[in-house]
Amino acid sequence: MKPIFQKYAGIIIALVILLAWSGCLWFLLHWPIDFTSPFTYLAVLLMTHLYTGLFITAHDAMHGVVAPGNKKLNTVVGTITAGLFAYNYYGRLYPKHHLHHRHVATDQDPDYHGGNFFLWFLSFARQYITVVQVLLMAGTFHLLQLWFPVENIVLFWMLPAVLATFQLFYFGTYLPHRGEHAPDNPHKSGTQGRNHLWAFLSCYFFGYHYEHHDKPYLPWWKLYQEKDRLEKGR
Repeated sequence: MKPIFQKYAGIIIALVILLAWSGCLWFLLHWPIDFTSPFTYLAVLLMTHLYTGLFITAHDAMHGVVAPGNKKLNTVVGTITAGLFAYNYYGRLYPKHHLHHRHVATDQDPDYHGGNFFLWFLSFARQYITVVQVLLMAGTFHLLQLWFPVENIVLFWMLPAVLATFQLFYFGTYLPHRGEHAPDNPHKSGTQGRNHLWAFLSCYFFGYHYEHHDKPYLPWWKLYQEKDRLEKGR
């Protein structure tokens, strides 16, 4: 069993995230909302975390590490997971992300902006949010109202996607790439302090961002191991 899991770990983990996202969303769209219950707010945070997981899975697919050696399967998984996250288009994300890796923190980096947090986020949003996405989200919102309460749709389908966008930007782009980096830092990337629980909860270990740029062939669930290796080597 263990060799099988090791061989297909990327696909298995991607399926777990997909099933968790879809299963939780289905349940929560039917759940009677009680604004006095802490479960409501915990559910929003859970869906935000799972939305982030969708995008991180699409990101790993861009690096070919969901299904190593199988470009078509990586593309399929990346297209599905990116699409479920507010209709992001994998074919548009893929070249932009690789430009980011080739030209990190330069004028040719689509993820980079030298301004403050808000200007940087606006620049980031312009790169990745399209009119087509907004129209598809609006159309889907009206369609979902045929079956589910508006409050459930907003709280558990729309709001988590917005929050996850901020989460991905803040922990995966802004924090690691802001400010000046040492001349001997070839990736112009910072990294979170070693705290695996916080690193996972905040952005699926992508706060260990220097480690990702240094070894982009590692899937998200192995970045903590690289963090440990570098910490021990100091």
